[in-house]
Amino acid sequence: MLVCDAYPRRHFDEAEESLSKYILTLYVTGASPRTKIAIDNLNRICKQELEGRYELEIVDVLEHPQRAEDEKILATPTLIKQLPPPLRRVIGDLSDKEKVLLGLEVRSDSRSSPSPARPEAL
Repeated sequence: MLVCDAYPRRHFDEAEESLSKYILTLYVTGASPRTKIAIDNLNRICKQELEGRYELEIVDVLEHPQRAEDEKILATPTLIKQLPPPLRRVIGDLSDKEKVLLGLEVRSDSRSSPSPARPEAL
């Protein structure tokens, strides 16, 4: 058996860590109440569900209109998950935690899984 140490274990650990880290960008408009709610909701969700496994950038589209245009932001707040793939977008104030987690693919939709077979009444 041939063992090749071309890539030390540390390299794999770093690659694994980068795949499990969530890279998030929240696009908002100014310092409106809706912006504050979205930021508070997202911070709470990330702290509860992704502690230590996420990077969050908040972009004000009023200050960075070209960036918003490049990302094709049509409404705010818009949350974009860059990593892990696939890219996902969640639009709104992020108040429904389960929908946010489903949209980011942190959790799967238990409602979409087949339900156990039930006997039919005759």
